[in-house]
Amino acid sequence: MRRSSLAVAILMVCALVGVSAQGAQGKKYGTALTLTEVTKVSDIYASPDKFNGKRVQVQGPIVDVCSEKGCWLAIGSDKEFQTIRFKVDDGVIVFPMSAKGLNAKVEGVLTVTLLSVEDQIKQGQDMAREKKTTFDPATIKGPKTSIQIKGEGAVVY
Repeated sequence: MRRSSLAVAILMVCALVGVSAQGAQGKKYGTALTLTEVTKVSDIYASPDKFNGKRVQVQGPIVDVCSEKGCWLAIGSDKEFQTIRFKVDDGVIVFPMSAKGLNAKVEGVLTVTLLSVEDQIKQGQDMAREKKTTFDPATIKGPKTSIQIKGEGAVVY
């Protein structure tokens, strides 16, 4: 009887350790992460052209999630007021709204584009519709650099 109780206790401990180890790894989305070096979002903001077209891996808090299709995450920076959008093709990966407030490590190809006033207005209107808020086109003052990661894989933890 003692041996069987000991065996059950050992199995329970092993099961708990396995569950906590799996939780520490996080939930995986898309392809496996392959890069070993994490790039700071602030480094990308400081020199966006240096990273344009290159595969990068960033990590940080998830400050927003696409509420329509779960097709993007906004990842916070190591510096205040900086975020980077991690965008995946619609339906390929679907991030749950519950991911907001968690952390993520994401990987993909960085793109830097110059958005015209018209592009920003359309983007602002689309975002307002998605978030059920309002958008004032008068807030757009000129062209703006857009930095985004074409998402391939993510781990949310």
